[in-house]
Amino acid sequence: MQIDLIKGHGSGNDFLLIDEISNSYSFSENERAALARLLCNRDTELGADGILFVMKSNRANGRMRVFNADGSEASMCGNGLRLVARYMCEMLQLNEAVIETMKADLKVCKQADLYPNVVTYQVEISPVSFQVKDLPLLLNQPSLLNEKIPELSAELSFTALSVPNPHLIAIVETEVLQTDFQKQLSERVNGPNELFPDGVNVSFVKAINKGNIYVRTFERGVGFTNACGTAMSASSLVTCLQELNKSETVINVYNNGGKVQCVVHDVKGNYTIDLIGNATYLYQAVVNVDLKAGVFSLASKNDYKEQPSYEKLQEDAQHFLNQTIKG
Repeated sequence: MQIDLIKGHGSGNDFLLIDEISNSYSFSENERAALARLLCNRDTELGADGILFVMKSNRANGRMRVFNADGSEASMCGNGLRLVARYMCEMLQLNEAVIETMKADLKVCKQADLYPNVVTYQVEISPVSFQVKDLPLLLNQPSLLNEKIPELSAELSFTALSVPNPHLIAIVETEVLQTDFQKQLSERVNGPNELFPDGVNVSFVKAINKGNIYVRTFERGVGFTNACGTAMSASSLVTCLQELNKSETVINVYNNGGKVQCVVHDVKGNYTIDLIGNATYLYQAVVNVDLKAGVFSLASKNDYKEQPSYEKLQEDAQHFLNQTIKG
């Protein structure tokens, strides 16, 4: 089969976007998973963290389904949603829209450029739950808020929440970031274990100063990524809960892929988060795919000219991090 796609990224978290609205594609569930494993393989001409399938919706402007590089489906993806938001808004000639995701219909809108010539979108991250059963996390308590899990660490405290992807978050000092403890812990809770039967995204967060944080995330089904949108949103919320930042104010969230902004909204204990960041297109491509043989070939590829502007943002973000936490 022949498939048109766009490769793009949010904060360096890269995806292949496949439009099922304008094209007559019809994929089975097995085919979606197989496509993700095949096309996202970093050893091929494409490679990505996942595939974004853009589909028709009966109740929103469009629908997004996200398949990770390992073929598993994610309930949400904040960085990917920004790309889908851009695609849908440009297709429908709208400045704002509603996108159906697995757990919620989410508001998205175009924003002023976060950085010169960097296309920027704001997306809603919700619903938020602190119930351990929603991750799931198998502990004999209803929630885990800045508490220790002795089986994982004697020193670090964790907060567990779903947004709706499951996240385990620890506020750490720079010294911890410089070790391989996050990798060891993440691989443990995403392999056979007694705490997280479905795995979990693990983020270590460094609070730099008021309004600025650094987040590094090990994504379930992917591994370490340049950035994870839902993790940066959840991490921003956790810093507000610990009074390191304030709700209703902009938090600059730095990551290995650049930076985004988050705003936490608290309405009588009900939380939503605005995630504001780039939606950068890298190239358009046409691929010929043979799923039975497990191979594909690149028929054509046309580059966009947007990445150099994003790389300037990335350079400024890395300069800031080098001055503040990486030394």
